[in-house]
Order: sequence, then structure tokens, then C-alpha cells
Amino acid sequence: QVNVVESGGGSVRPGGSLRLSCVASVTYYKINSMSWYRQTQGKGREIVASMTNEGSATYAKFAKGRFWISGKVVEKTVDLQMNNLEPEDTAMYYCNTDGRGWNGGRPYDYVVWGQGIQVTVSS
Repeated sequence: QVNVVESGGGSVRPGGSLRLSCVASVTYYKINSMSWYRQTQGKGREIVASMTNEGSATYAKFAKGRFWISGKVVEKTVDLQMNNLEPEDTAMYYCNTDGRGWNGGRPYDYVVWGQGIQVTVSS
């Protein structure tokens, strides 16, 4: 059983910053990584940044140098610091967990998504 909740977000002017937070609550589930994705009405969901339970982080090309993922997957929480935001960053941002559950029999891998949080960058 997994529950993922995002917080933060809002509206900022170009060049501004926002910090998003993600907290997961789990039972019979080991998280291997936690990630931030984003989605607009006209585009598919795309990855922004990801962190493994070993602490290694990866970023989408558009996020490199501007966004920073932090926290501890082992503690089931990660933040996304977003700096120098641009209008193109406007999207719904989602946090997810990728892990393995074992309750009820053979372990299996599955991903759980949060509800998402809106980020709007405009003048």
C-alpha cells in the first residue's frame, strides 16, 4: 500500500523560484527511487528529475543547472527546488515512487503517482 502526496507549487514570474515537496507513506513496499514528472495539456508526461535509494540523482536536459532534487528516498521524502523558472516550465508536476511490494505473495514492482500540483510561470 502506497500513498504519495505533493505540496508547494503556485504562480511565479519568469526568473522566480519554487520548491516542491513529496512525501510517501508505504506498507509492504520498498522504494527504489522517487521522481518528479510534469505534464501539460498538449504534451505527454515527461520526467524532470529522479533520485534512487542510494542517493544518486538524474535530471532532464531542460532541468540541468536550474532544478535540484534533494532529500532521502530511504526516508520517503524528496524535494524539487526550481530556480530561474521560465514560462515553458508551466505544467502540472507529479511525484512518484518506483518500488517493490510483497504483501499477498510473490513480490512485484509497481509505480505509484501523487495527485499532482500546478506550477504556473507568467508575467
